Amino acid sequence: MARIIYSLSKEGQMNKTRLSAATGMAYDRLVNYLDWMNSRDLVTEADSMVLLTHKGLNSYERLVDWVIDNVGKLDFHRRDSKR
Repeated sequence: MARIIYSLSKEGQMNKTRLSAATGMAYDRLVNYLDWMNSRDLVTEADSMVLLTHKGLNSYERLVDWVIDNVGKLDFHRRDSKR
């Protein structure tokens, strides 16, 4: 979903075929995600074009902020490998 929202936020509205190419997702998989996202008002379709809603953009920005705040603070310790 993040790739879909990111592509729409950067490129603007686009048809499903172009969006599939922009996200690197198989068309049928993309359609399933879009159906789910449309039912939650994250995207909408008009004249065969997929558009990002305000709610979709806001959700993406909140997710990015959460990742930066939480994942960015994790400290991963690497094990020393002995050969």
